[in-house]
Amino acid sequence: MSAVSCTAAVGRPRAFDMQTALEKALDVFWTKGYDGASLSDLTSAMGINKPSLYSAFGNKEQLFLKAIEFYENRPCSFFKPALEQPTAYQVAETMLIGAAKNMSDASHPQGCVMVQGALACSEAASGVKEVLTQRRQKSEEDLRERLELAIAQKDLPSDTDAAALSRYLCTVINGIAIQASSGATEAQLVEVANMALASFPKGE
Repeated sequence: MSAVSCTAAVGRPRAFDMQTALEKALDVFWTKGYDGASLSDLTSAMGINKPSLYSAFGNKEQLFLKAIEFYENRPCSFFKPALEQPTAYQVAETMLIGAAKNMSDASHPQGCVMVQGALACSEAASGVKEVLTQRRQKSEEDLRERLELAIAQKDLPSDTDAAALSRYLCTVINGIAIQASSGATEAQLVEVANMALASFPKGE
């Protein structure tokens, strides 16, 4: 599907599908990282020129943050739906198996654009790195709150450290992302997820 639909009138700014252009930008950032993605890479993939990019999305940093927001809200996203699962084990299972399958999916770049983006950011992109770190911390906090609810509902043992368990699960997910970007297969990553799930605490 082309990201560009040219207007018939001569002299008007080029019109384009914003969502498709954002998807293309996401693919570039996902593959090359924030620093590695040049404006030429982005405009070429998005099928637009630099003035159109600036007009529609702002600068490179603003485009990246819009791409991240799009990434987090894709239909195949697994983190937020996992928090809505009825039991703590199902929350963890949906997250870990979802990470293993989604991050190894050959239909898009492997790994996680947020993890890779933060790891590859230079000092010049410290603002982007800070935003990505804050987003990951927010995800960890949301998971901690869900696990605290599970403790209150006796779905987890009363002595469970919700903060440590949340940090552990997020660390495993980040590790899955790095392994996926290095070529690990879905089967290999599902094995890792199942190993982590085998030690997940059971309810009272």
